[in-house]
Amino acid sequence: MSSTDIPLVMGPEGPVPTSPAVILETLIAAVAADVPDFTANLPGTLIEDISSTDVAAIAQIDQYRVDSVNDITPYGANADVLNQLGVMFGIEQGKPTNTSVFVIISGNVGYIIQPGFIVSDGTHQYVVQDGGTIGGGGSSESLFAVANQSGSWSVPVGTVTTIITGIPTPYELTCTNAVAGIPGAPAESVQSYRSRILQASIVAGQGTPAYLRTLIEAVPGVVSRLVSILQVSAGWEIIVGGGDSYQVAGAIYKGILDLSSIKSSDTSPRNITVTIIDPPNNYNIIYVNPPNQVVTVDATWNTDLINFTAGLQVDVLAAPAIQNYINGITVGQPINLLSMTAAFQQAVASILPTENLSTLDFTVTINGSPVSPEAGTSIILSDPESYFSCAADAVTVVQG
Repeated sequence: MSSTDIPLVMGPEGPVPTSPAVILETLIAAVAADVPDFTANLPGTLIEDISSTDVAAIAQIDQYRVDSVNDITPYGANADVLNQLGVMFGIEQGKPTNTSVFVIISGNVGYIIQPGFIVSDGTHQYVVQDGGTIGGGGSSESLFAVANQSGSWSVPVGTVTTIITGIPTPYELTCTNAVAGIPGAPAESVQSYRSRILQASIVAGQGTPAYLRTLIEAVPGVVSRLVSILQVSAGWEIIVGGGDSYQVAGAIYKGILDLSSIKSSDTSPRNITVTIIDPPNNYNIIYVNPPNQVVTVDATWNTDLINFTAGLQVDVLAAPAIQNYINGITVGQPINLLSMTAAFQQAVASILPTENLSTLDFTVTINGSPVSPEAGTSIILSDPESYFSCAADAVTVVQG
C-alpha cells in the first residue's frame, strides 16, 4: 500500500492536530491509489470499521507529532524537554536555597576571617562562604553567609550580632548585618524556569541588559525577582539578591562591556564590592544588595448575596493569593492594588463570583508604617532598590 502522508497543519501559534475528516480522506486516497476499485463508503461494512480504527490510531500518532514539535519551544515544552533546553542555554533549574545574609565583622585590623566562620542572630547560625580581612578602618567588607539549616525566615537589619566561632585571646571581634538577609527559597517552579529560558532566548549579545541578566540569574541561589538592571546617570546600577557574591561578580564581569559604567547605590550599606581575578589583573565589581521591606495587608470584603455562608472559605482562599502576589513583585516595582484585587477575585471566584463582590478594601503597611496609594492612582510606590516580602500570617482577610 502507498504511504499515508498526513500534512503538518500550522496554526497562528504553531502546529495543530489534523482533523479526523482530513485523516480519513487521506487514508482512503492512499488505499485507492493501490486498489482502484476500492469502496469504503458502504454502510455497516468491515472496511468502514477498519478505516475508523485506523483513523483513531493515525490521529493519536499525529497528536504525538504535534506535541513533539511544540516541545522544542520554551513556550510549550514539558518539564523534561525544558530541562534539555536549559542545558543548551547553560541554565540549571533552581534548587532549594537556604536563607542568607551579608555580614560585616569588625575588630583587629588585618584579622583574617576564614571561610566557615560562623555567626548567629540568636536563633539561626550562618556560615561565611568566602572569607575576608578586617581592613584599616576596623571592619571587613560585606561577607556572604548562608544558614546551616534549611528553611525560610526574615533576617532584619542589625540582628546578626553573635559570633559563634571561637576567637583566640587577645583578639576581639564583633559583627552585624547592615542590610536584611534573603529568605530561603524552595525549588524553582517549572513556570519560573520557563520564564528564565525565554529570557535567555532573547539575549542579543554581551553588554546588553538581557545578556547580563541571563548570566546573573544562572548563578545558584540568585532570586530572579530580586534582579534588576537600572539605567542611571552615566551608567548602570545592578541589583542582585541572593547567590555567592564572587559568583555574582563574575557574572557581571563576563556580561558587561565597560566596568566603569557600573554605579553604586547612594546608600552605602547596600553596596557589595568584590575583587575578582582575571590574571594578571584584579577588578573591583560593585553591585547592590536589595533591602527587604516587610508588608502586612488587611483586606475587608463583603457581598450582596443574602445569607452567604462561605465567608470563612473566602478568607482561607484569599489570604495566600494576596501573599503570593506581594512575594512575586520584582525588586523596585510598586504594589498595585488593582493587581491585588484581581488576585483576590481569581482566588475566590469558585465560591464568590466577582459580580457578587460588593466591597473590597485593603490596608497596607510597609515596615510597620501605614502607606497609601499615590494620589489619583492605585499604586503604592516603593524604594527602587528594595523588594517586598509578606509572611503567611501577615495577611488578614475578614468580611466587613
